Amino acid sequence: MQGFGASIVSTIAVIFVILLGIFLTLIISKLLSKTILKGMPSSFVLELPPYRKPQFGKILIRSIFDRTLFVLGRAISVAAPAGLIIWLFANIGINGESLLTVIANFLNPFAQLMGLDGYILTAFILGIPANEIVLPIILMCYLGGNSLVNLEDTFSIGQILISHGWTILTAINVMLFTVLHYPCATTLLTIKKETGSWKWTALSFLLPTICGIVVCMFTNLVYHVFMIL
Repeated sequence: MQGFGASIVSTIAVIFVILLGIFLTLIISKLLSKTILKGMPSSFVLELPPYRKPQFGKILIRSIFDRTLFVLGRAISVAAPAGLIIWLFANIGINGESLLTVIANFLNPFAQLMGLDGYILTAFILGIPANEIVLPIILMCYLGGNSLVNLEDTFSIGQILISHGWTILTAINVMLFTVLHYPCATTLLTIKKETGSWKWTALSFLLPTICGIVVCMFTNLVYHVFMIL
């Protein structure tokens, strides 16, 4: 399928994934409120402070130091070790294969059940510092490189993915798992700081990830059933 028809199918697929993510968020929130988060309803009183003329200098300084630098510091503390791990996995070899390939081959059987492949699942695992590096890791693995790949030509990216076995099922499941998998490391650290509990942090990690795995497996099963029919 090419041209206008392909654009329509792509648009519908993206809209479907977004709506599914919203729907699952509402359903899971409702289930949590009826189970482990169930409790007595509490009131919330918001007291508005007296109005004062904004002091732009103070706002700018507080914004930079209280928010921007704080988030950047957490991002760097996670990204630096993760970048080192990715580089080591790509450059250290065992029997002529990089550690990335070894891990991907190990994960491949499980990834196939999700309609993915081992390299994609490995990229999601190594991409926990930021979702933005998942695709560069996938491209690095496919091209056999030893550093992250950043291509801006979407046509070239598409050709690389297709040449490595991507189908419409693969693309849909990658989008689904992107929407439904665990939050990035910076978000998890923020959850830990705000809740003061590793339990809620672990739940925030596991709940969307399990949903993503189940949804991808279900999509993969439905696709192959229709292919057989």
